[in-house]
Amino acid sequence: MAETIPSEDPKALVKALLAPIADDMKAVDDIIREELSSDVSRMEEISEYITSAGGKRMRPALLILISRALGYEGTLHQYLGATIELLHTATLMHDDVVDESAMRRGRPTANARWGNGAAVLVGDFLYTRSFQMMVKAGNLRVMEALSNAANRLSEGEVVQMVNAHDPLVDEARYFRVIERKTACLFEAGARMAAAIAECTPEEEEAVAEYALALGNAFQIADDILDYTGVAASIGKNLGADLREGKMTLPLIYARETASDADRALIDEAVKKGDGDFDKISEIVIRSDSLERCRARAEKELERGREALSKIPSSIFSESLLNLLSFTVKRDR
Repeated sequence: MAETIPSEDPKALVKALLAPIADDMKAVDDIIREELSSDVSRMEEISEYITSAGGKRMRPALLILISRALGYEGTLHQYLGATIELLHTATLMHDDVVDESAMRRGRPTANARWGNGAAVLVGDFLYTRSFQMMVKAGNLRVMEALSNAANRLSEGEVVQMVNAHDPLVDEARYFRVIERKTACLFEAGARMAAAIAECTPEEEEAVAEYALALGNAFQIADDILDYTGVAASIGKNLGADLREGKMTLPLIYARETASDADRALIDEAVKKGDGDFDKISEIVIRSDSLERCRARAEKELERGREALSKIPSSIFSESLLNLLSFTVKRDR
């Protein structure tokens, strides 16, 4: 399988990646709008605000591409794509409350606009609606995959809270968080796709391995953007993770090679959550931290490529392959 990335322009690349499933992705958006219907106007208002914010829809796209790559020809994958997106959106709303975030996807968060109470309750609405949809789909393996992921997402949030403001968090503890908070939902999408495609156990394990690798690389790339991105582009304030006391991979690597004075600055900033981001960013950038992060992400990409080689080649598997490179080349 050879990579055929058509353009360095992110928008053109995404369009090319999703071209084989453009109709499916439109159907996902239509289903989401339909499922958000509620006779509680405030519930509907906030739900619409959150889901229309222009997210990447990575999880439904992944589920749909894998379904098609495994030979599925029905339409249930569209409904499941909407289901996993609503669950993901619910977790983001709850995360924003826990992290006291004020901006996501370039707009005020629901908790910043309507308050924590409304944000938590609407998050609950999206969460339970996704489970209603999962039950309606009527596939036990789908239910198992998504419910397992929901449980691990909760674990990830707690582990992240335990790690907060601890400058001694290392690479192993970092991956323990991101595998629960990001990669596990990618894996769930892959296993849901495998369930409806009725593929072999070997193919299911291959796409699950691919999805875990993609999820890890996606999060590493996200953490790199905290030091190289533009706030308006990535949809959050640069340095937000540092202010929340999170030891992300760039910071972990920078701390390992920092001078005593620079390490003390990092430790103090992480412990208090109110350090000088510009100064910390300078320490990270002048170290080899970001290069090490890219190399670590590349290891995940290679793991994903190896896993994909075990499923049949098609236009859908080509998009999955190109999705790996897009994940680390994106600027938002």
